Amino acid sequence: MKHTIILPAALIALATLTLAACDRPTVVNTPPVVTVPGPAGPTGATGNTGSTGSTGGTGAMGGTGATGGTGATGGTGATGDTGSTGAQGQRGATGGDTIVIVPNPPASR
Repeated sequence: MKHTIILPAALIALATLTLAACDRPTVVNTPPVVTVPGPAGPTGATGNTGSTGSTGGTGAMGGTGATGGTGATGGTGATGDTGSTGAQGQRGATGGDTIVIVPNPPASR
């Protein structure tokens, strides 16, 4: 039993030493190239005028306007013609024993 534990432990130690001895590639960081712009060149020619744009669509209909103010009162109309005379009334019946007393108007001062 002692030999079975020692053998795997020896294999693990050997594998660790073998991996530690591997060469690792050296990583070299190269700085990025910085380009410096030169002087500006001459101005280019003016471009052609663009074409006319499309006509816009018709706008929506406006809302109903406010109600106008009340008009002035009209003038007085012409006077109508005089009406014709009415028919003659019938004679009243003769009264019986009734007496009607009409007082005198009061005297003015």
